[in-house]
Amino acid sequence: MDRLYKYFQQPNFATSSGMQLTEISAGYAKAEMKIEKRHLNVLGTVHGGTIFTLADMTFAAASNSHGTVAVAINADISFVKAISEGYLYAEATETSINPKIATYTVAVTNENGDTIAIFTGMAYRKRDPLRIPD
Repeated sequence: MDRLYKYFQQPNFATSSGMQLTEISAGYAKAEMKIEKRHLNVLGTVHGGTIFTLADMTFAAASNSHGTVAVAINADISFVKAISEGYLYAEATETSINPKIATYTVAVTNENGDTIAIFTGMAYRKRDPLRIPD
């Protein structure tokens, strides 16, 4: 899993936005981010796109954790509580998997454990193996 963890830490939109993967195992992933001014909308709360990106990154890690390419075919998010400071955590859990389709739920919380958003995602599982550099 160390190689897979490194694979998801490559420079990309999520990592350049201050998000980092903290844990990954088969069908599971966790990530976190410190809320900064750049993450806020004009109302002073975390922008929905920021929360979605954190959840989506965690979903991507969990859905690709089996070593084959998995791509999102559907994603949905419900924003439950506004937040403007502190940390956000995302935890993705696989809820079903078969050879072609897998589904995941991602809970986005703050450091107090309050639910900030609930994300559900469906991934199409290709036959191609992930190309993870050594």
